[in-house]
Amino acid sequence: MTTRIPARTPTRSHHASRVPPRLARLHAVRAAPEPSRLEIEAAGRELADADAERVVAWAADTFGDGLVVSTSFGIHSAVMLHMATQVVPRIAVVWVDTGYLPAETYRFADALASRLDLNLHVAQAELSPARMEALFGRLWEGNRDDLDRYHRLRKVEPLERAFRALGARAWLSGLRADQTDHRARLPRVGLQNGRAKVLPLLPWSSRDVHRYLQAHELPYHPLFEQGYASVGDWHSSRPVGEDDTHDRNGRFRGLTEECGLHLELSPETLQGLDASGP
Repeated sequence: MTTRIPARTPTRSHHASRVPPRLARLHAVRAAPEPSRLEIEAAGRELADADAERVVAWAADTFGDGLVVSTSFGIHSAVMLHMATQVVPRIAVVWVDTGYLPAETYRFADALASRLDLNLHVAQAELSPARMEALFGRLWEGNRDDLDRYHRLRKVEPLERAFRALGARAWLSGLRADQTDHRARLPRVGLQNGRAKVLPLLPWSSRDVHRYLQAHELPYHPLFEQGYASVGDWHSSRPVGEDDTHDRNGRFRGLTEECGLHLELSPETLQGLDASGP
């Protein structure tokens, strides 16, 4: 169940002059129920080497009130949140709260939401943590199938429901190509589950992130100082070690590097969401 999803006040900044002329045809996507795959692929090629701010501005101009940004309030989440709200101050910010985040994350989220005046929408699972554990056990301690079920219940389905409730047709995410092999194969602009997915920070390095945070006097997540390069739930995150090759090697006991939020949903999962409503 998605909670705290109030009606939005559609306040948008306009940056038409910053959109490349060859991308002007993509404004037709606004009127379509789903973005055209060919148009999105063309935008991905056009914006592959663009500055991150230009990519955000293009997304704001192209999708208007249909654009949202997702966040985990993770190690470097301040970058994407600051950049998005500089272009679209009241953009809907969707945060998946699994109920198992570290105390540091909840405090970090509260402080950053206040500092950036975020239009925050919290997406939560239909099952409370206690009820889920009573029915299915501590799924994160099981095998890969158990972990996938946990992610579907507490992350994937809540995010999709929140997007539907907000009428999202495109979303900004702060993924970087150097985080996992899967993310290295993603386009700057693509499609996932029928909506456009825009990754302004995709070609950035950890050094780029650090420079942006310093330039705008923004904080890392507090667990960064304890050696965490990526942080999610308290039970599935650890500091990275010398043998780790990616930021997310410290997640999910090594069973996977992705929790499903950035993967295409199966037809069965989408059908289940259709049956249960928005």
